[in-house]
Amino acid sequence: MSADSAGDVTGGTAGHVSFQPVRPVRAYQRVAEQIEERILGGDLPPGARLPAERELVRQFAVGRSTVREALRVLQSSGLIRSRPGDPLGAEVLGVSPDNLSEALTRLTRSHLSGLAELVQFRMLLDAESYRLAARLHTGDDLIRLEALADRMEACVPADPHAFSEADAGFHRVVAEASGNALLALCARAVHAAVVEAIESKLVGDDAADWMRRSVAHHRHILAALRGADGRSAAALGREALYDYYAPLVPEQDRIRLKAALD
Repeated sequence: MSADSAGDVTGGTAGHVSFQPVRPVRAYQRVAEQIEERILGGDLPPGARLPAERELVRQFAVGRSTVREALRVLQSSGLIRSRPGDPLGAEVLGVSPDNLSEALTRLTRSHLSGLAELVQFRMLLDAESYRLAARLHTGDDLIRLEALADRMEACVPADPHAFSEADAGFHRVVAEASGNALLALCARAVHAAVVEAIESKLVGDDAADWMRRSVAHHRHILAALRGADGRSAAALGREALYDYYAPLVPEQDRIRLKAALD
């Protein structure tokens, strides 16, 4: 093939390539991106303070309005807590399950999703947390879980709020014992998104009976974890969530929860 013919081939191929128009990136977006990278990379851990507004203006070589807009973006993302003119600088919050929980709560209130899908998601997450925790837990994890189960039992029937907090703590420890930080983060967020439904059930006439059955369930989970029986632990977790939430979900949506039982 001659050089001329090769050039023709190249030229013909390039003729079919198309590109999309680009939008100029504003300065505040670049400022926000740099700060976000430092937060996510661990250079700015939760509790740390950003430089004061005047210092950020100097370092980034931009106007004050640009810095303030960048801080507003970061605050809306839940990464910082900023107050205009704060001499100490914005406080770094970092990534937390609260951010994800709020997003999940908004999602269930929208037309895009609902309680059934959120519960189904939690059934899947919890089951996998149990399965992994059965293999990867430490002795300290078991001690903490035993203490939380004891706390739940001590709250029956007088303190439903403390009971639900201990219940949340139990699930949090199991998720952490799975050894997967992302799984633990998602499990905590999903649990928090539906915790109001838990407390609403504890104020009924059968609250004490339900609380006692829940304590027994958690002790069965603990026994399965202690015996490294991940399959049983996962099945117990799915079944308990189905038994609890199925009556709260519209009947036509319960098929979603049944599908997650297997």
